[in-house]
Amino acid sequence: MTASDSAPRRPVGRRGRPSRHAWGALALVAAAAASLSSAPGAGARRAHRARVRPVILDARCLPPGKCEPDGRHVERLGHLVFRGQHLGSGMLVVFRAQAKGPGRPTSTSAHLRRSKTHGLIVTVPTRAVSGHIVAVSRRGVRSLPFGPIYVIRHLGRRPATGVTKPSHSAFDGAGMWIWYLSKSNGGNLSAIVAKARAAGIKTLYVKSSDGSSNYWSQFSSDTVAALKAQGLKVCAWQYVYGTHPIGEADLGARAVTAGADCLVIDAESEYEGHYAAAQRYMTELRAKVGAAYPIGLASFPYVDYHPSLPYSVFLGPQGAQYNAPQMYWKDIGTTVDTVYAHTFVQNRVYDRPIFPLGQTYQDPAPSQIHRFRALAAAYGFAGLSWWDWQETSARGWASLGDPVAPVTGFTVPTSWPTLRRGAKGDQVVWMQEHLASVAPSTPTNGTFDSTTDSALRAFQSDRHLPVSGATDPATWQALLALTPVVVDWTGSSATSASARSAGARSASARSARARSAAGRRVRRQAAPASARLPARAYEIPRVG
Repeated sequence: MTASDSAPRRPVGRRGRPSRHAWGALALVAAAAASLSSAPGAGARRAHRARVRPVILDARCLPPGKCEPDGRHVERLGHLVFRGQHLGSGMLVVFRAQAKGPGRPTSTSAHLRRSKTHGLIVTVPTRAVSGHIVAVSRRGVRSLPFGPIYVIRHLGRRPATGVTKPSHSAFDGAGMWIWYLSKSNGGNLSAIVAKARAAGIKTLYVKSSDGSSNYWSQFSSDTVAALKAQGLKVCAWQYVYGTHPIGEADLGARAVTAGADCLVIDAESEYEGHYAAAQRYMTELRAKVGAAYPIGLASFPYVDYHPSLPYSVFLGPQGAQYNAPQMYWKDIGTTVDTVYAHTFVQNRVYDRPIFPLGQTYQDPAPSQIHRFRALAAAYGFAGLSWWDWQETSARGWASLGDPVAPVTGFTVPTSWPTLRRGAKGDQVVWMQEHLASVAPSTPTNGTFDSTTDSALRAFQSDRHLPVSGATDPATWQALLALTPVVVDWTGSSATSASARSAGARSASARSARARSAAGRRVRRQAAPASARLPARAYEIPRVG
């Protein structure tokens, strides 16, 4: 309790004025105060108390179970719990605020109060916006700024981990990938069903095609129906190259017609740089299977290694709803924990639920398989799958069915990809597409240039975010709340001879693209400059 907290209150009468009895008490108090003030050093002590600076050591969202893991994101009218020095009940906490008009204050404040269970807390004012906060003592001494604290409308709008609740699709639960059906228990469907059940496998991902003209007979309607009759989900996966995207879309749709519960696109190095092909493929595929049909992308897990791969097309509007990155930790040469952290942070900007694709090939240790399964649950992912059936050892199958204890002492990473001036790649394209919806001068070239820098700083200022010119977590979340501009990468300057030969067949795709962009201006341009960038590295070799 501070000195001001312990000072005697003035006794008052019924009308708010001191009673005659109170006057006497006040006189005694005054005399005592006078004698104290005349004591040696009293003035110095008062001066010292007046100069004591409050110190905020920490301020975190409360309660933790309803907050993001970093503790720095809080709702308006939410609560922050404070830890520091020389802090006390009744002190002011000053927040940045949205100005109501010219000349109006751009700050708002609330009083610290003491909670029986949490200590000193403050309720975030309704006008508060993101920025640094300051504590002010009753004598007007201000603390150094602390933060930033990110004030958002609703913490529940997007889950803290960046993933969704169970999607109620074939991607939920555990799955196993089949490359060659004939090499998976000899193609014996009864044996496949029995082994899948023993390992807790709910979904089979069976290869259905390779390229634009090679449909695999193993993905027949009879085989699919037989497996589904035994209670399994059956999804198709196709390896695509981008040289004939319309033909690839045709084969994907053919697998859907055969009864696939979902379709997964395996797009890897061949699609790097090919934005127009990716868009033709996705638009044609959606025109054939419908906007709601479940489609997933299984590609390289480290997005930052592949600046020219059009993730923003495959996972963008009208693209795949599910993201199944190939998180083959042993093949990559890293740990299970590292492959999760790197993949999660770099993929979260695309705002698609992640369904990790792990490895049972190369016979990883059972403890690693157990850890992969446990971390999927710790991250809140609704499902995972494994590559691949024919290369899984006996101990690998046993590891898939073993009980796994929950992870302890683990925190989901809170960081986001930090882009700033000079950055290049598809993540920049994705950021620019969102930023351009409110700053039309923003280019969509995959290069974080001076124009993009100015537009982002203006956006941060308008949203009352720290003006850093970099994509911090709060900036990414504010950007992803916007509807991105529609970019048509298939403009005349981006049209290849092979694509022109398919012009008549792609008419329906162009029509579908136009319908999806109804009411929004479409940008028509060649591939972004970043499409010419080489891969930083290939973390995994081609498998498929």
